[in-house]
Amino acid sequence: MRFRSLSALALAVAASPALADEGMWQPHQLPELESVLKQKGLEIDPKNISKLTEFPMNAVISLGGCTASFVSPKGLVVTNHHCAYGSIQYNSSADNNILENGFLAKKPEQELPAAPGSRVYVTEQVTNVTDKVNAQLNDDMDGNTRYKAIEKAEKSLVAECEKDVGYRCNVYTFHGGLEYYLIKALEIKDVRLVYNPAMGIGKYGGDIDNWMWPRHTGDYSFYRAYVSKDGQPAEYSEDNVPFTPDSYLKVSAKGVKEGDFVMVTGYPGRTNRYRTASEVAHQFTHVYPTAKAYREQSIDIIKAQAPEGSQARIAYESTLAGLANYAKNYGGMIDSYQNTDMQARKDALAQKLATWIKADSARQSRYGDTLTQLNELVKQSQATSELDLILGYMGRSAMLSSAQRLYRLANEKQLPDAEREPGYQQRDQARFEARMTSLSRRYDDTVDSAILAHFIDLYAQLPQAQRIASLDKALGIDKGYDSEAMRQRIDTWYAKTELNEQQARIDWMNKSVSEFKQSDDPFLAIAVATYDDMRSREKAKKALSGELAKVRPQYMAAIIAFYQEQGLPVYADANSTLRVTYGTVKGYSPKDALTYTPFTTLEGIAQKYTGEAPFDAPKKQMQLIADKQYGEYQMSSLGSVPVNFLSTVDTTGGNSGSPTLNGKAELVGLLFDGVSESIIGDWDYDPNLNRSIHVDTRYMLWVMEHVDNADNLLAEMDIVR
Repeated sequence: MRFRSLSALALAVAASPALADEGMWQPHQLPELESVLKQKGLEIDPKNISKLTEFPMNAVISLGGCTASFVSPKGLVVTNHHCAYGSIQYNSSADNNILENGFLAKKPEQELPAAPGSRVYVTEQVTNVTDKVNAQLNDDMDGNTRYKAIEKAEKSLVAECEKDVGYRCNVYTFHGGLEYYLIKALEIKDVRLVYNPAMGIGKYGGDIDNWMWPRHTGDYSFYRAYVSKDGQPAEYSEDNVPFTPDSYLKVSAKGVKEGDFVMVTGYPGRTNRYRTASEVAHQFTHVYPTAKAYREQSIDIIKAQAPEGSQARIAYESTLAGLANYAKNYGGMIDSYQNTDMQARKDALAQKLATWIKADSARQSRYGDTLTQLNELVKQSQATSELDLILGYMGRSAMLSSAQRLYRLANEKQLPDAEREPGYQQRDQARFEARMTSLSRRYDDTVDSAILAHFIDLYAQLPQAQRIASLDKALGIDKGYDSEAMRQRIDTWYAKTELNEQQARIDWMNKSVSEFKQSDDPFLAIAVATYDDMRSREKAKKALSGELAKVRPQYMAAIIAFYQEQGLPVYADANSTLRVTYGTVKGYSPKDALTYTPFTTLEGIAQKYTGEAPFDAPKKQMQLIADKQYGEYQMSSLGSVPVNFLSTVDTTGGNSGSPTLNGKAELVGLLFDGVSESIIGDWDYDPNLNRSIHVDTRYMLWVMEHVDNADNLLAEMDIVR
């Protein structure tokens, strides 16, 4: 089924100012919103935004988890500091800690290879393939058959697309399976670190300020994309040359002011705004509280086992940052859920939708059983969530997860490539090897073993009926559990395993199933012993996903029809595909008698400064602030250089690093966070509290010129002064 034309929707949105900034829009939808965008302040033709091969969309790229953009004709890429964090950490050591001290390549030969597996993806084509996927389906299929049919159709489309060498293709699901799009992206494999500010700038405020306002973080860093001399994507080589993008963004030294139009283009990860009331309740009362606790426990374990300044701590800095980010995220979600009427509104929506369906015989015929069927399937999917969460966090043990992935690879290699599980096909081998390689710089035996021991303890506390018999036996807890004995057993595993050696992991990528079965490596033995049970669990989950793939599109069709009749905006949930969102520079009032203005300044850095992390800005920067050395980047209305600013754009994780553009599509900032009150925006939208945080280009340029002397990069970029 196709959903209705967006023309009526665009009018509905334009007529409703409270909703005007809501939505993460697919580029092809933008021409339908032309009147809204023009009214807001867009100066370029909205049709240009819908064309992926034209400016500015072809300057916006994905890093596979974050967004970035080209800012020079020589493949220079700007993104967030926290998006480049893994590569900065990868190139850091106790003797040369560029994570702490910063890094600048004055010459191309000084640029450093990014972490293994780093990629730049340039989206070039988006094709609606809904009919091609649906042609392989019928209503008589059971869940497992449907899942396999969808997967087979997607693999076939991807394989055909990737006949063009140098491209990475994927099929993405929209509206719960109502539509499918094939996205083709140029995959640039040689990515190098060019410049990152010191930690005291790039992560100023650290976890304390994370998701908070006011904010004073210089969350930016630079990569460069390289290709072979013939312009084709290639692995790292000294002979490679900088990639020449079809277009790049000009960088504004003028910036924005309160009330100005801004637009963000990027790759938001995932939102869940159309989930059912029961899904919302389960997520906020069980999943988030449990996951928050597990993340906080993991942080405590790492910090206890890896003293600050040690090589082990450097290895886990990126992991710690990710754990802390989402632990705070989940906490904010829970607080917002408990202190708002979100659940009541979701419950009310469910009732209104049911009433709306029953009020019309055609709707009753079309959607009558959908809500009941979906709620039953959702209930089934939640039945094993406690075990699922523990196994997921147990899998954060690098040794256990590496063993499981390697043995899975050996099994998958016995199948024709088209029949293998996604992630284990030939197209995935370079990524797989990069993962096995990069682990060497992000791993420590003592930390890893402590994490595994902790989550085995939690697993052992589950009722036996919820546990997995083969896993119990492999862990040696099938006849009872003793925590201290388990700890000693784990220590022997780490002393005996060879998977903590990089070359051994690479070698095991090419071993046979029989060789795995003959191995006496303790982690490989666990992987072999539990393989069949783990695959059985996976098969059951796929069958359930197949059933959901039949019912969820029917539900979304009903939701879309209902929303459009109510004049509400309809856009697909975020799914890591290219989206556009727009709004204005604007503050907010989170509670009675408290109003936040939309800009912070250099003086705010000085006010927070303590000389100790995370408020330990470089001494040179502090002196410049004290001397009021603003250069040409001062904002007259502030009497200082703006550092960060707020806007009403609708964003989420994955948007990190997204270029923030003015009406002329000039770069005026980088999106890097949201305020705590809008964290729940992944599930719910409140125009009064939804605010995104951006690092102002004026602050970036000020630091580059006056603090880090990055004159070579300033000369390379096209700066609008």
